[in-house]
Amino acid sequence: MSVPLDTVIVSPRLMLTAARRADYADWAKVRGDSRAYIEPWEPSWPPDALSRRDWSRRLSAWTAAWRAGTAYVFLIRRQSDEALVGGLSFTHVRPWPAESASLGYWQGAAFEGQGYMREAVQAACDWAFGELGLARIEAGIVPENARSRRVLEGTGFAEEGRAAAYLEIAGTRRDHILFGLVRPQPDR
Repeated sequence: MSVPLDTVIVSPRLMLTAARRADYADWAKVRGDSRAYIEPWEPSWPPDALSRRDWSRRLSAWTAAWRAGTAYVFLIRRQSDEALVGGLSFTHVRPWPAESASLGYWQGAAFEGQGYMREAVQAACDWAFGELGLARIEAGIVPENARSRRVLEGTGFAEEGRAAAYLEIAGTRRDHILFGLVRPQPDR
């Protein structure tokens, strides 16, 4: 299945779009302003994080993966003023028989506590089940990330277990709590 790069997912307050070259300044500003808020929950940032070169590398990788159907990276904007709120991605997209993907997301510190990420995750998962035909979406969080736990639980994800040394986060291999969301079945 080929998903157009101009795909837009719309929710009541938000729109999710594929990243474009013109998004660099907004992306760099939100992530730069929120670095202390975001960095503890992500893999180590490269030495040139937030540079145009970093953005170009990311954009090239994201676009290639989108075209290959293996990942879909979205930026989340508020509809009312087009402010960049954060980002969301489906990576490790696997076809039948798995029909699954991994969900990741980040948000700027200024948008915390406003329900934007929960709204974005819900809209994106609905889209992925319908448009990508996924049967399952997985997500992992470090155990102390209570905000992310609330997002996942608030959108129907169920805790499924703990994975030791699952990912490198801020320079250290970290255990993660794993969550899953299964496409609703009409006959269940």
